[in-house]
Amino acid sequence: EREREREMASKLQKRMTLRRKLHILRTLTHSKSVKKSSIIMDAFLYIYRLKLKLEAIKREYLDLLKHIQEVKVEKVGNGFLVRVTCKKGQDVLVSILEALDKMGVYVLQARISCNYFFGMEAIVEAQDQAIDARDITQAVLKAIEEQAHAVGEQKSLEVPVVNNSE
Repeated sequence: EREREREMASKLQKRMTLRRKLHILRTLTHSKSVKKSSIIMDAFLYIYRLKLKLEAIKREYLDLLKHIQEVKVEKVGNGFLVRVTCKKGQDVLVSILEALDKMGVYVLQARISCNYFFGMEAIVEAQDQAIDARDITQAVLKAIEEQAHAVGEQKSLEVPVVNNSE
């Protein structure tokens, strides 16, 4: 008889635990359902909708990253503060530094970030005092454009190699 009482208590405890979990699930998913199967179905739908929202946010974010391109140059003392934000790509930094070097503009200090996009903030100084912010802006924009074009050409020239030796 005690064994039976323990079994009944165990069943009651499991039922209460299930009810608590279903209640939590109903609360989290804003389900109005009462039946267990309906609550679970509502939870699946809720998760599916969240997944769709996340995918939409990711697509929007990636589209935004494709179009980010900003170059700001301002005069600071004897030099310039150069801020660049653009799509991440191969050799962006190298292209910018080469363009500045060709102009006789030297980087005194720089901070670079390449997490989700390429970012650079640099203090530069020009040998030629006739160089102004507009000249530096144009040179940096041209370097970014040429680099992006070069990477595009490389991708279009890549031909998949098929190994027929197997």
